[in-house]
Amino acid sequence: MTIKADKITGHWVSACTQQVLLVLYEKDVEFELKNIDWSTAEHKSAPHLEKQPFGQIPFIDDDGFVLFECRAICRYITAKYADRGPKLLPNSSDLRAVALFEQAASIEQSNFEPYASVIAHERYYNPLQGFPVDEAAYQRSFGILNAKLDGYERILSKQKYLAGNELTLADLWHLPYADTVEKFVPELFESHPKFNDWYQALKARPSWVKVKEFIQQSMKA
Repeated sequence: MTIKADKITGHWVSACTQQVLLVLYEKDVEFELKNIDWSTAEHKSAPHLEKQPFGQIPFIDDDGFVLFECRAICRYITAKYADRGPKLLPNSSDLRAVALFEQAASIEQSNFEPYASVIAHERYYNPLQGFPVDEAAYQRSFGILNAKLDGYERILSKQKYLAGNELTLADLWHLPYADTVEKFVPELFESHPKFNDWYQALKARPSWVKVKEFIQQSMKA
């Protein structure tokens, strides 16, 4: 089962694209990625906006079915290839497991991504693109995320993963921004041992190792 080059549009440097690639690797689904051309602002072009009205990445076009927003794409891939790899989503009939997954998904989207993404942008993405760094924004997000990780400590002291004792998408979604944050401020994670142990185990998964190898190969291309 293959999702072809003209079916996934994104860019290897994008954390959101990396989330999708991570799930594809978890499900052992072959793929080819069509990287947008940043230099021509392809993501703001009319053909792109026809499929992604906010001018963002990634999106997929699965035999005419267009879907954007990385977490929605991850859910779709996981459901489509439910018979491959780890489950990553609870059974829809298990009401409490679904509720716990949605709670974990909300934790990532509300308590981690908004602050980790600012740290990543101010320390990596903005300098990479020649944009000015907002040190105040960085310091503010660092302080907030440091406090938020205390909550992760409480959760992960009682269970293996955010939704319980089984791996889900909510855990995996942390990896792209966490990887960048760790490069620049490793002490943020090291000062939260339960979080750090959980993160290090996720980081060691073959799927993420493959994403990192894919990024390295793309950088050389």
